[in-house]
Amino acid sequence: MKSKIAFVCQECGYESPKFMGKCPECGEWNTLREFKVQNTAFKNDSPLNKFDSKDLTAKKLSDIVYEDNKRLSTGFSEMDAVLGGGIVKGSATLLAGDPGIGKSTLLLQMGLNLSKTKKVLYVSGEESEEQIKMRSSRISKDSRNNNMFVVSLNNTDRAVGVIEDLKPDIVIVDSIQTMESENLSGLSGSVGQVRYGALSFIKLAKTLGMPVILVGHVTKEGMVAGPMVLSHMVDTLLFFEGEKFTQTRILRSLKNRFGPVDEVGIFAMAEYGLSQIDNAEHLFMSSDNLKTPGSVLTVAMEGTRPFLVEIQALTVFSKFPMPRRVANGIDGRRLELLIAVLQKQARLPLDTMDIFVNITGGFKMSDPASDLAVCLAIFSSFKNLPLSKTVSISEVGLLGELRAAPFYEKRVRQAQKLGFKKVLSGKTYKTLQDVIKSFSGQIKE
Repeated sequence: MKSKIAFVCQECGYESPKFMGKCPECGEWNTLREFKVQNTAFKNDSPLNKFDSKDLTAKKLSDIVYEDNKRLSTGFSEMDAVLGGGIVKGSATLLAGDPGIGKSTLLLQMGLNLSKTKKVLYVSGEESEEQIKMRSSRISKDSRNNNMFVVSLNNTDRAVGVIEDLKPDIVIVDSIQTMESENLSGLSGSVGQVRYGALSFIKLAKTLGMPVILVGHVTKEGMVAGPMVLSHMVDTLLFFEGEKFTQTRILRSLKNRFGPVDEVGIFAMAEYGLSQIDNAEHLFMSSDNLKTPGSVLTVAMEGTRPFLVEIQALTVFSKFPMPRRVANGIDGRRLELLIAVLQKQARLPLDTMDIFVNITGGFKMSDPASDLAVCLAIFSSFKNLPLSKTVSISEVGLLGELRAAPFYEKRVRQAQKLGFKKVLSGKTYKTLQDVIKSFSGQIKE
């Protein structure tokens, strides 16, 4: 058996016979890693060769029969909404997230929910069967899980054999970076092993018509670890995020061939596992702070779902020649831009003030309709003026103009549903200066 040395890019999978500092395919630096490539073909019993059909023929699109009700409910309405109504049979899903954020807990709870009516196989390359049992006993009091099967191994080919023998309705692999095969060289987590393992499980899913969910690690930059081709191979890419020191967990869809990519599911991490949150306002706003200067509400849109979020700002006199601008939950450059607009258009002397802005509940705000709320929170803290019972929904331009936000009527209905009647937006005011002037009579000099 002959082998050769190759250098493979960890980001895009580009292969080179020699080392290069910069990958010519994706342009990333220092991503090429050395590993041995065998010149022999895969074994005949390889899972990649088991399902080749000699009678495979092309079909007319009109002759293909598809039933739209072939989706599995996860038991979490929040997760079903992100997936587009449930898990599609024969699909491959990749769930990524930071270490300790709750990926394994979410999938184990989902597996326990599905095991009431379906046969579930949980393949773990990181934990033993006893550890999984201990965790399941903590999050579920029902010990009668006759349809929940657990196996602890990190060999891809053996896992494929177990799946073929058991023929479950759904397979969970935790995680794809821990799986390795003797059919090719390289340690688990290398480009070749990750690609081989993902292709093996995806081919099983397509051939047997059962969904496969893969858990993926992330790098320190927040990207899915391993080759970038892994994200392209799967049908759905989910990202589980949140702050470790808060209860809030948010499930996002970054890619979905069978549903939307702009929906989010909101969960809370508790002592006995994850629980879904139907009323997100309880996490992202506090009624006790609404009468305090520096607190302003806005209505954020995540997909088609509106919910109120509290934005807090604090302005204090700075003793530094360059005042600090600290943003938590929003883009720091966007904050600097809005402060510049307040200084230029609203004539607020903020050049000597340290400004801190925070989104409550650990939520990361990217909706431009929150611009006006950020500006008014800074204004409220600077003037020591509480803006209670006020909701702000508008994007702010460089000239201070207020622009209409998408789904405006839906946002307003959500605010009114929770008892907030006063809504400040581009529909009621034309510029940021007009909004600030409307509060001039309430300012105590």
